[in-house]
Amino acid sequence: MSNIHSVITGTGSYIPSIIKTNRDFTTHNFYDEDNKRIDTDPQIVVNKFEQITGIVERRYATTDMQSSDMAAIAAKLAIEDAKCDSETIDQIIVAHNFGNVVKHTIQTDVLPALASRVKHALGIKNPNCIPYDILFGCPGWVQGVIQADAYFKAGIAKKCLVIGTETLSRVLDLYDRDSMIFSDGAGACLLEAIETGEGGTGILSTAVQAHCMDEVNFLNMGKSNYPDSDPRIRYIKMKGRKVYEYAMKYVPLAMKDCLDKAGVDIKDLKKVFIHQANEKMDEGIIKAMYKLYGTDPAPKDIMPMSIHYLGNSSVATVPTLFDLVRRGEKEQHELNEGDIVLFASVGAGMNINAVCYRI
Repeated sequence: MSNIHSVITGTGSYIPSIIKTNRDFTTHNFYDEDNKRIDTDPQIVVNKFEQITGIVERRYATTDMQSSDMAAIAAKLAIEDAKCDSETIDQIIVAHNFGNVVKHTIQTDVLPALASRVKHALGIKNPNCIPYDILFGCPGWVQGVIQADAYFKAGIAKKCLVIGTETLSRVLDLYDRDSMIFSDGAGACLLEAIETGEGGTGILSTAVQAHCMDEVNFLNMGKSNYPDSDPRIRYIKMKGRKVYEYAMKYVPLAMKDCLDKAGVDIKDLKKVFIHQANEKMDEGIIKAMYKLYGTDPAPKDIMPMSIHYLGNSSVATVPTLFDLVRRGEKEQHELNEGDIVLFASVGAGMNINAVCYRI
């Protein structure tokens, strides 16, 4: 029997050209949350950071490149990959957290919305193509995919462009050790409502959770760790240990819930495209999920990673990683027709989501 599935028909990504290595941070003076200078040699701080996160280098956008510019480039590539007429797109969904942040400033610009700027940059004239932004922390792109799937099921749309883009390098506190995690980039996909046969490609299930009590401020905006900084200027702040503990507790459960809804056996899962937040945390999440199924260890090739050289670009990590694997740019990782994969993310809110998808 035939039915409608939400199918990814094209992907694209933009990886900024500026490479920032860990060595670049060894000359920094770091301060803690109490504005006290950390006496540990910066080289030791950086080495420990690399051991925990797996990050060796990350990418920053050039001065003339905005989040919306990167989004438009990734979107254009996704449209071309899908061989789609851009005038037939019903919605443009752009996930981000800080809008456009002009280099050397800390002010965000979301007027007009980034999605509107992307529609303009793509030259789409169709007034029935509706652009809008979503703020959902790092899981924003995955949430955009979930929204597109819901619109397809409701019969409201047939084609949606979903983009994740961010320039975190422009909201960093250079005196904060956690600043070394973040990076810039953009990833996109074109989703289409397609009639497929039983067992056809597309989204099989989704899962979303949000915990907004004590967890709500695990990621927030705050003043610099530097004692003499201007308190009016705010930067991205993260309670790293709290985020880690939260993710380890709840993300594996949400991922299992998503697989169970799809009726997928854990042995049939081929890849997990998880938010590139922290290598040790991501490895821990995967291990915990497999333990929930009584399976240990997890397959060695289950989780492609890009964090080692791209860092954490928030909403852009999952779509960028998926695009890299689709294009054969990740050794030892490939996708074949019929493969079942899981997209999953966790971030500010605190929010969690997952999508089970058949290639």
